[in-house]
Amino acid sequence: MKIRVKSGDSLWKYSRVFQIPLRLILDSNNLENPDQLIVGEQIQIPGFVTKSYTIKPGDTLWKIAGWYGTPLDGVLLLNDSNPFSLQPGEKVNIPIRVTWSLINPNQNYDYQTLVNDIRKILAVYPFIKRSIIGESVMEKPIPELVVGTGKKKVHMNGAFHANEWLTSTLIMKFVDDYSRELTNSQRLSGVYLPSLYESTSLSLVPMVNPDGVDLVINGLPEEEPYRSLADQINNGSEQFNRWKANIRGVDLNNQYPAKWEIEAERKPTKPSPRNYPGKAPLTEPEAIAIADLTRRKEFDRALAFHSQGEVIFWGFEGLEPPESEILVREFSRLSGYRAVRYVDSFAGYKDWFIQDFRRPGFTVEIGKGESPLPTSDFNTIYQDTLGIFLSSLYM
Repeated sequence: MKIRVKSGDSLWKYSRVFQIPLRLILDSNNLENPDQLIVGEQIQIPGFVTKSYTIKPGDTLWKIAGWYGTPLDGVLLLNDSNPFSLQPGEKVNIPIRVTWSLINPNQNYDYQTLVNDIRKILAVYPFIKRSIIGESVMEKPIPELVVGTGKKKVHMNGAFHANEWLTSTLIMKFVDDYSRELTNSQRLSGVYLPSLYESTSLSLVPMVNPDGVDLVINGLPEEEPYRSLADQINNGSEQFNRWKANIRGVDLNNQYPAKWEIEAERKPTKPSPRNYPGKAPLTEPEAIAIADLTRRKEFDRALAFHSQGEVIFWGFEGLEPPESEILVREFSRLSGYRAVRYVDSFAGYKDWFIQDFRRPGFTVEIGKGESPLPTSDFNTIYQDTLGIFLSSLYM
């Protein structure tokens, strides 16, 4: 919600009137001097939207504010009209605090849905920062969202594998809930959020593999050569539910230089719907984008969400630090997921992160069944994993 500065206004006044932490208002606006607002400039107030109301005979702003459960001072700040001379038919703006979810998890979550949801979330919670970390093979921008300003840097990603797109929904639902309860000064699953926001910077890449996700959900693309290439790799089948790779048949989670050669010897040797590690490590733009982001930001810990199995993989060749075991025990306790230290699988993002940075890295396999998991499982999966999301920030 945007309001126009009037004489005597201050960010502290807005914080008090709308009951929004001052830090969130500061982070929602790029102001040269937050202590000296310019009359007439627009300020974004996070956590609110505006509703237009048409005045009826006998209406007063005090009555209208009461009907909508919003502060009268907030209504006055949002409108330029004289509150004592309202005329029937005149329109006034009402600030409405957002207390509802902006994300619909009960749908197939393709790339366009992600883009639309990010647009909605940024409009309501402008303290979230969005950047583009790279592009997919088909030149779809891969977005990163950052929430929080703290020194601790936590990274989470989803949909490395195309048919595991429910992980994208999961991440977007979490960032929506986190932001909403933050602006409402509420606890999320018992956790006080303002201190998390100021202590931790959370990096989220909800959909690493947008081309693959769209292929699984929407079928063959219209664009060539990708349509013919994917059709050939899939042997002409119109069913893509088992497709994990990117659009040119490379498994993005077999793309990292962490014993890649071992995976290359025992996996498919040509493009495939799943498991082909490519001709060399880090040949695919999606995998490169995540690697570059990780090198640039040097995260303190990283969690890659996959499906399925209700398992958390947390070790690699004994290179994981002692902190990893402490974290995974808590993740396991909160989620009920089984913690597994080592597995005979290499070249994944988690493996590379542990190997190159010697910091805690995790692969979280959500849910049980066959990917893509049904949306009917979402609520259970979200409740199971919410503790993982939160504890990864506060521990």
